[in-house]
This record gives sequence, structure tokens and C-alpha cells, in this order.
Amino acid sequence: MANKPGRAWALLAAATLGGCVRLGPDFQSPRQDWIDHWDSSALAAAGQQRPQADSRQWWAQFDDPLLERLIGIADAQNPNLRIAALRILEARAQLGIARSGRYPQVQQASADAFYLDRNQYDGAPELDSSAWQYGAGFDIGWELDFWGRYSRAIESADASYFAAQANYEDALVLLRAQVAQTYFTLRTAEARLRIARDNARLQQRSLAITERLFRSGNSDELDLQQAKTQYLGTLSTVPELEAQVAQTRNALAVLIGQPPGSLPELAAETGLVPLVDQALLDDVPANLLLRRPDVRAAEWQVAAQSALIGVAETDLYPSISLLGTIGWSASSLDGSPQTASLGAGPSLTWNLFDHGRLRNNVRVQDARLQQLIEAYRDRVRQAAREADDAATGLSKALERERILREAAFSAKRSLTLASAQYREGYSDFQRVLDAQRALFAQQDGYLLARSAALSSLIDLYRALGGGWYSSQPLLDDATREQMSQRTDWGELLNEPPTQANTPMTEQPANTPAAAQAETP
Repeated sequence: MANKPGRAWALLAAATLGGCVRLGPDFQSPRQDWIDHWDSSALAAAGQQRPQADSRQWWAQFDDPLLERLIGIADAQNPNLRIAALRILEARAQLGIARSGRYPQVQQASADAFYLDRNQYDGAPELDSSAWQYGAGFDIGWELDFWGRYSRAIESADASYFAAQANYEDALVLLRAQVAQTYFTLRTAEARLRIARDNARLQQRSLAITERLFRSGNSDELDLQQAKTQYLGTLSTVPELEAQVAQTRNALAVLIGQPPGSLPELAAETGLVPLVDQALLDDVPANLLLRRPDVRAAEWQVAAQSALIGVAETDLYPSISLLGTIGWSASSLDGSPQTASLGAGPSLTWNLFDHGRLRNNVRVQDARLQQLIEAYRDRVRQAAREADDAATGLSKALERERILREAAFSAKRSLTLASAQYREGYSDFQRVLDAQRALFAQQDGYLLARSAALSSLIDLYRALGGGWYSSQPLLDDATREQMSQRTDWGELLNEPPTQANTPMTEQPANTPAAAQAETP
């Protein structure tokens, strides 16, 4: 009896020490120094910093209600986005698995009953007796987190959970950029189709005039054939552009999670191609790059792998567990006693002779960590390149747009003058043909230049991580109902807490990531 308090204190001390030692490296930011003062002259020229700008909904800058509606439909129905949301649920469930390591890992209950015929086994009639034998037991085993195996596993699973959230936000960024790009590609194709039809009608009138002049003997056949060639060449672009309009419309329909179809709401105000000359930014470029969801996801992946090194290192040391068992047995024989047993004690296991397997596993995890560090740094460099390229593309596309706008105006004026001079007999028909050809080419080139400027602007917002936020629930009601009927999800189907759109290195110091997530 005297040593029971001492034994209890020993167990309490062991439990207290459990988890105090955490093997493996603590997370170190893989960020390089250059990013803190990175700037881009092209970005400074193409973007305007405004504190009140909301890069989360950059498409509002186009003032197009239909585009906003399409993006809202895509948020709710795009399959890739829904898959990314389901991966958040998967990561939450994985986090729940990791957190279960804080509690006893072995909790096993057993019960048995069997019929015993002593005459059958003993062959002694005077001892003939039959009885039921009953038994029940409960075993428990709790490996103490002495070296931080389970705390590191929780740290890794928690970082993976936040990486899944960042990947979902990255899917939002890409989806919204794709919807806007496809929408304006459709509008550009519609505008080009309208220009082609207008020029074809204009050239058809010229063909009709030359045909009348030829039949009346006032023009030779060369003018007629040249006018016909020009008209048919322009007319041949119409089917190609009609196919492009139909295919782009189908691509947009599938992108927003609908079957290919006409999308009748797109029939209103066809061919409108806006022109916006600057991106509105709410922060300095370096901070915007670090807030990109894919950059944050890469940083969380580094954190998750860093913790796995600690998990691997715990295998190099002994495992300390507390074991306990409770048993009970009884028989249906009259006067037979019931017995109960209770046992408890520590256990130590240590894999001393692994022939380098455990040490090499630590090395494997460390090599994977370094790979992710290099991947993160490359991701940041690529993000900076994408932003600079998009800003350069926007500036140059706008410069080209201004030139082609003047060229299109001049081509239209040239056709007017050439047609007037031809009617008055001051010039031949070839100058009219040249003016018609130049007008079509310049008008089409001007539309392509406007489209390129829009595309570069959208690329710039995407490169800076714009459009990462959504107020839409992760799961729609139908999906949530279907999953809850199939599996008991508990509280996991409820909306998880939203992570701030900040890099991991700007999270509160000394606060484990697990504390920031909702307990499943």
C-alpha cells in the first residue's frame, strides 16, 4: 500500500512529460529575401494602387452584370471547384484521425460464451455436468507522446488542411479568370463576326456595281473577278467565326457547370468588348504575390512535410506505453465462483536493429522537405514572372490598340475617298479593293488588340491572386444531403472556419495551426 502513491506519481510524471519533447525541426519559412523588396516597373505602369480596391471581385471593374452572374453560377456549379471543396472535407477528416492519437490508441472490449460438456471430455459419468462459461474483458493501451510523434502528426495534418483551403481558393482564382477570359473571347468573336459580315455586305455592293459596269461595257472583266475574289474571301471568314462563337459558347457553358447549349442570356448585347487601361491593386506587388493561394498552399505543404520529419525521428527512440486490462469470468454451475482481474503497467518497445531503415526514412522525409522548399521558391519566382509578363502584355497591348484604332479610322476614311474617286473616274478599281482589304484587316486587328489587352488584364489579376474569396458555401444542399445519407459525417459537413488570406509566416507567432482550426 505504501508504494501506491509513488507509483501514481510516477505515472503522472510520465503522462506530464508525454508530448513535452517534440523531435524534428520546427517550421522555418522558405521565403527568400528578394521578395520583400521586389517591384516591377511594368507592374507600376499597368497597375494603380488604391486602398479601397477590392481584388477579390476584380471583375466588377468591367461593369458587366452578365459576367458577374456567370461567375456566380460557376462558383456554385463548376465541378473542379466542387472537387477542391470536397478535398477540404477530406483534409478535415484526416486531421480528425491525427488528433485521435492524443487519446488511448488501443481500446478493445471482448466477450465470449461457450458450452462445456464435462462428460464428453472427461468420460466419467459420476462427474457428468454441463455448463455455460462466460467471460468479458477490456484492454487499453496508451502510447505516451513522449517524443512528439502525435503532436507532429497533428501539426502536419493541420498544415495539410490549410493547404487544402488554399488550393480551393486557388481553384477559385483560376476559375474566375477562365470564365472572364472565355466570356470576353466570346464577345470578341461575336464582334469579329459582325465586322466580317459588315465588310462582306460592303464588298458585295461593290461586286454588284462592277458586275453592272461589266455588263454595260464600262468595265473590264478583271475588275469584276477581283471584286468577286475579295468578296468571297471575306465571306469565307464568316463560317469560321460562326464556329468559333459556337465553340466558345459551349466552352463557357461547360465551364459554369452547364451542358453545351445556346445560353440564351448571352444573346443580349453581343460583341461588346470593354477596354480597361489599368489594374486596380489594393496592396504592394510583393504582398500580393505572397497572398496568392498557390503560393500559400506551397508554404503550408512545406510546413506539413517539416512535421513529418519529426514523426519519422520518433521511430528512432523507444516507445513508452501504459497498458491496462480488466477481465471477468463466470460459470452457470451452481456454486461456481465469479472471478475478476485487473492489471496495469508500463511498456517499452525499441526497435534497435532496423539495419538503417528508420534512419533512412528520416532522410527520405528530409529530402522531400527540401524538394518542397525548392518548389515553393520556384512558385514565388514563377508568380513574379507571371505578374511582370501580364503587366508588360497589358501595356504593349494597349499601345498597339491605340495605334490600330487610328489605323482603322484611317482605313475607313481611305475607303470613302477611294470609292468617291473611282465613281468620279479619277482612279481605278484596284484602289477601292485595296482600301476594302485594308479596312477589314485593320478593324479585325483592332478587335484582336482590345481582346489581347483584356486578356492581359485578367492574367494580371490572376497572377496577383485576385478573386480568391467566395461567400458561396463549400457544398450545396443537395450534395450535403447525399453525403449525410451515405455516411455519418457528424459536424464535418458544416462550414469550416475561413482562414485569413495571409501567408503562413504572417499568422500569429507561437500559435499552433491546430488551434486555429475547428475541432472535427
